[in-house]
Amino acid sequence: MSNRPKDQNHMLAPSSLGSSPVRKVPKDYSFPSSVCDLVGRTPLLELTRVGNGSRLLIKLECFNPTGSAKIRMALAMVRSAERRGQIKPGYTIVEPTSGNTGLGLAIAAAKLGYKFVGVVDSHAAPSKLAAMKAYGAELIVVDGPSDRPSTMLRRKKAEEICSSSSHVWWPDQHNNPNNPLGYSHLAEELDSAIAGNIDVLVASVGTGGTLCGTARRLRELGHSLTTIGVEPEGSIIFGPPAGAYKQSGAGAPGGFPVGCNVDRGAIDQGLKINDVKAFATARVLAREKGLMLGGTSGAAIYEALRQLPSFPSSTTMVVIACDAGEKYQNTIFDDRWMIANKLLSDIAEHQVSGMLRAFDDSIALSNRKAANLNRYWSTAEGASARGL
Repeated sequence: MSNRPKDQNHMLAPSSLGSSPVRKVPKDYSFPSSVCDLVGRTPLLELTRVGNGSRLLIKLECFNPTGSAKIRMALAMVRSAERRGQIKPGYTIVEPTSGNTGLGLAIAAAKLGYKFVGVVDSHAAPSKLAAMKAYGAELIVVDGPSDRPSTMLRRKKAEEICSSSSHVWWPDQHNNPNNPLGYSHLAEELDSAIAGNIDVLVASVGTGGTLCGTARRLRELGHSLTTIGVEPEGSIIFGPPAGAYKQSGAGAPGGFPVGCNVDRGAIDQGLKINDVKAFATARVLAREKGLMLGGTSGAAIYEALRQLPSFPSSTTMVVIACDAGEKYQNTIFDDRWMIANKLLSDIAEHQVSGMLRAFDDSIALSNRKAANLNRYWSTAEGASARGL
């Protein structure tokens, strides 16, 4: 992997709060003319570092419009359909969605002149449903007999709508090849921002597009990396048993035929994280780091924190944080909801805090060792040992 200089133009220089100078913009500067132009170029944050030089970087996809990575692939699917003539003015886009893909498609439809119908269930966060309606979407709610995602019923309803009209287009995010292709720019942003090799990539897995599409493009760009996919405990993407889970936007319930965008050959480790650990991580990150992320991001970061010390020194690990946490104020960040669903765990939150403190301690220890070594080299004995 070449260590060529990386383009850092998208990164803001640090400054004191409220004291950054006003930057003059040339009069011929071209401003974005559409919210779609604001997608991408999301920031990277170093969440923590290990004393051996390894680091954990978070790709904050919550800075996209809709607060999610999925607007990338929503736009890619619609634009490809336009080029192929699969969708034309006056058409309706219909998609079963747990929220974030629907938000992206709703914005694309509003901007490009289509109608969007989202087939949803009550498993989705209420704020996501409200946002889709605010963007002009029509919502059709399909709920099953249990509290699990009604994924199969939603797909059946979408099929019914498509069969009723010739002017309806269903992107089918689980099998549309433009879903993973929509993350090519994400990979290129990582390649541009990070000098050297990206060693480990971690992300939650639902349709598979985020992790598999990003990993595929990074490998094309020359990165040799290990990929870690996480799904909710109770999801069946990486095998049984099926069960209930509350993480929204990732996983697949029992009986769901996993789509072809889950490229198992691109995923080195497929792991399950339960809701308690995922939500505990999200809550601790908000409280201790000022990062408000969704539950699936919490799951991915939990596994990253757990595994980072096991990799060789100077490892660069990247987590794609797919979802903003503001959508979950009434669930993950509401103690009453957490208690009612038996998900609030002081023990789990203490464990996450402990992992973060352990990394800080390892850096402090490494710094003390380096200082002691420098002091030793400055003594006569040290100089003699170096042959000076």
